[in-house]
This record gives sequence, structure tokens and C-alpha cells, in this order.
Amino acid sequence: MGRVMSYIGDQAVGPERVRSVMEKIPFTDGMMELLTFIAEHKCNIDCIIISDSNTIFIDWILHAAGIQSAVDQVFTNPAKFNNHGYMEVECYHSHNCTRCPINLCKKKVLEVYLSEQLKCGVDYQRMFYVGDGGNDLCPTFCLRGHDVVMPRKGFTLESLLAKLQSRDENISLRARVISWSSGTEILKELKTNVYL
Repeated sequence: MGRVMSYIGDQAVGPERVRSVMEKIPFTDGMMELLTFIAEHKCNIDCIIISDSNTIFIDWILHAAGIQSAVDQVFTNPAKFNNHGYMEVECYHSHNCTRCPINLCKKKVLEVYLSEQLKCGVDYQRMFYVGDGGNDLCPTFCLRGHDVVMPRKGFTLESLLAKLQSRDENISLRARVISWSSGTEILKELKTNVYL
């Protein structure tokens, strides 16, 4: 991403033009309804984002859509614009996981988050992990039997989970798998399993 943003800067594309494009990216069908529902039920639902994107893009998108209140915390690569107007993206953290990109292990982030929440007295009854990419497989291994992993239909995470379930592996997935293609399907599952 750093190289891409440097290239964009070399083409004289400034931060405001990049922001304008990012803010116009449409949400997946039903995702606004899902996030609005989460924002309206903050006393019963925590929502975090663990993303291999960056702080600037996520902040722009959430604020442009007016849904930042739905998200409790964002874990992503830090980013800033330098004096030349080029975006610089740093690694979120370092880790030793061989399955994940060098800059971010989503499982490590989720484990640290859950540990910190437990120290504050928060022990989640059920977790829903929603993802679509290859880097979303690793965190599914820390989910429990009553948790739900929701891979997006037709995307990498769904095929990786299908392969994992179809062969004997030393690594087993305990969470229930429910695929989705719209935010409406995630919302339906959330309403079915969360007692509001």
C-alpha cells in the first residue's frame, strides 16, 4: 500500500482526491443497515474492525457514511500524509505467525483484544467474525464452538474454510460457519443469536 500511495503521489494525485474516491466507494448491500442496527444496540453489541487497510481510509469511510458510532475500535495499519502529500503506511505490529502477512496477524490482534476485555470484566457470550480475505482465516482458530465465523460467499475465506473442513488437519475449526453475500444476512443471524 505504501508503494501504491507513493506512485499515486508521483502522479500528482493529492490527499483530497484520494479521500473523494474513498468516500464514494459503495458499501456492500445491507451493510449500512447492519451497522446502523449495531450503533442502535451499543449496550448489547461490541463491534471492532481488524483490517489490513489503514487508519486514514477507514476513518474517511466511517465518517463519510456517518456510522463511526457503530465501531468501538479499529485495529489497522497506521497511516499519515508526509510533507509532500504522500500517504505513508506503517505495519500495525510485528508477529511470528507464518500464516499472516508480515504487518498484521488478525488472530494476535483478536486475542489481545479479548484478553484486555476480560481484564475489564467483559466475557463475550458469543462472537461473530465476519471476513472475506485469506488473512481472515487465522483469527477463526481462536473462536469457540458457540461462536460464528461468517465468510463472504465467493471470496477467499469461504474457500479456505471449505478446504479446512474437507480434510483432516491438525488445526481444527470449532466455530460454526455461515456464509453471507449481503449485510442483511449477517443482520438476520445477529438478531437470531443476540438477545436484545
